Amino acid sequence: MTVNKNRSDLIQSYQKNDLCIGTLGSHSALNIFKGAKEEGFKTVCVCKKENAIIYRKFPLVDNLIIVQDFSELLNDSLQEKLQSLNVILIPHGSFTAYLSTEDLVNNLFVPMFGNRELLHWEANRNKQAEWLSQAGLLLPKTFKKPDEIDRLVIAKLPGAKGGKGYFLANSPSSFRKKFNEMVFRGLLKIEDLDKVHLQEYALGVNVYPHYFSSILKHDVELLGVDKRYESAVDSIGKIPASEQLEIEINPTYTIVGNIPLTLRESLLPQLIRMGENVHKKAVDLAPPGIIGPFCLETVITDDLKIYTFEISARIVAGTNIGIGNSPYAYLRYGENMYMGRRIALEIKEAQNKDELNTILA
Repeated sequence: MTVNKNRSDLIQSYQKNDLCIGTLGSHSALNIFKGAKEEGFKTVCVCKKENAIIYRKFPLVDNLIIVQDFSELLNDSLQEKLQSLNVILIPHGSFTAYLSTEDLVNNLFVPMFGNRELLHWEANRNKQAEWLSQAGLLLPKTFKKPDEIDRLVIAKLPGAKGGKGYFLANSPSSFRKKFNEMVFRGLLKIEDLDKVHLQEYALGVNVYPHYFSSILKHDVELLGVDKRYESAVDSIGKIPASEQLEIEINPTYTIVGNIPLTLRESLLPQLIRMGENVHKKAVDLAPPGIIGPFCLETVITDDLKIYTFEISARIVAGTNIGIGNSPYAYLRYGENMYMGRRIALEIKEAQNKDELNTILA
């Protein structure tokens, strides 16, 4: 057997009554697998040996494939195996963190739920800003180089890094000092200097609404909202201000977990319109637009302005807070609806309507 490199023909050749939902064993895999099982699909997990304990303790995986590195997903032998199992891959943050978007688009021939072309837009912060601003969203100011910094900014690396190595700076000298400290601590590398994205720090509450764009229903659904718990910035308040000044803390923004949020109802219309506008613009940029889950990463200020600083055009780890109990998914679907199950439900509907080619790439 050889790898079938024609995705459209491959989808048509799949055994429709024996489809498997698969993903990398990381990020939001448990969410995806639980939803798949509840909708009657078999599951396949491509996993590193050290993480296999998760999928043995939570028995949601029918076929556990152990690899040394996630890049093995591009190997012909593994792709052949996944194709033979009728696997549909669900992308999450580890796909773009460990594999290039070029490889995901050009060298991965297993059917994937979603729009691969939008992964290019997600991975490039300049393209993200273009997308979001053309959709009419309010964005923080960005700076092309450290010498331009004239206010408080947050320095970020591209891609799904989970906040690792992020830091605040309010001047060129502050940036250089903190960047060098991050390098010394092993959180950044010298060569990261040219990749750093500098964005005005909007003071407010971080709010991450989770959407699902259904191509089959021509609708964008709001299914949940979360905020992130970040180390060490969220624990710095436990240290007295005098001690903070004395030890010159430079906190990081590495995400360690997510917290569910229920927003004041008056904010919901704007957030819903934002999601719809982002999808409408995506239809122009990369037809047919967003397929499935996406998340806007926002800050809501004290005067209730909503700044959008990022988009994730796939499932985000924050949706894990909604497994079985998201208020917004409940309001629309009743009990036990969440992002992993919503993905599986869309695949099942496409399967029943013989429209898998519409939602897979």
